[in-house]
Amino acid sequence: MSGILAGKRILITGVLTDASIAFHAAKFAQEEGAEVILTAFPRPSLVERIARRLPKPAPVIELDVTNQEHLDRLPGLVAEHLGEGVELDGVVHSIAFGPLSVFNFLEAPWEDVATAVHVSAYSLKSLTMALLPLMPRGGSVVGLTFDAQIAWPKYDWMGVAKAALESTSRYLARDLGEKNVRVNLISAGPLKSMAAKSIPGFEELADVWNHRAPIGWDLSDPEPAGRGVVALLSDWFPRTTGEIVHVDGGVHMMGA
Repeated sequence: MSGILAGKRILITGVLTDASIAFHAAKFAQEEGAEVILTAFPRPSLVERIARRLPKPAPVIELDVTNQEHLDRLPGLVAEHLGEGVELDGVVHSIAFGPLSVFNFLEAPWEDVATAVHVSAYSLKSLTMALLPLMPRGGSVVGLTFDAQIAWPKYDWMGVAKAALESTSRYLARDLGEKNVRVNLISAGPLKSMAAKSIPGFEELADVWNHRAPIGWDLSDPEPAGRGVVALLSDWFPRTTGEIVHVDGGVHMMGA
């Protein structure tokens, strides 16, 4: 099969609905020739139903990235699906969560902030390290962020968690470069996704894009970000690492 991911094997987290960036990354990855494995938490059965909408079947592995037992068993479960001696070529980190309190910057308790940072940022490192043995000749790790340079309306401690994610990606890129593992992020504009529904005041945040995106931005279209993920998974960026590629209609570069 031809395609920029022909023959590659990719693990993708975060497929919750067919409107998610992760779903479209999985869809385009398959269309570009990749074999895809999905992870799910807390309801693998839900992801299995969503996976049926992909062009080809994709196995689903239960994975709580804050559970060390899950991380320890992950390489073996992935290897079962890949086959003996078959390597993994890429990983997509599309995981973020914070208790409702983290959207109140001045009132959120540390315990809730710690959860947001653990799930949304530290998990990039823990997931990558869990799968590193399956990438002995290198590979591409791609995460999803929301521009952490700005104090966005309503985003609060999740913005801090994304800043931690962006820093984590740079340190991973530094330390795994010698293993030929590239680590990059897609910084996507806001989308009306499952995650967006959990953000109080999301409409106020998203309204920035209605006025500030020079090339335009569609809140209901995850395809551009999904295509960006696939591009970074491919061999077309062989010496790009520690980078944040903005897929946000250009809002990130607009002045006041």
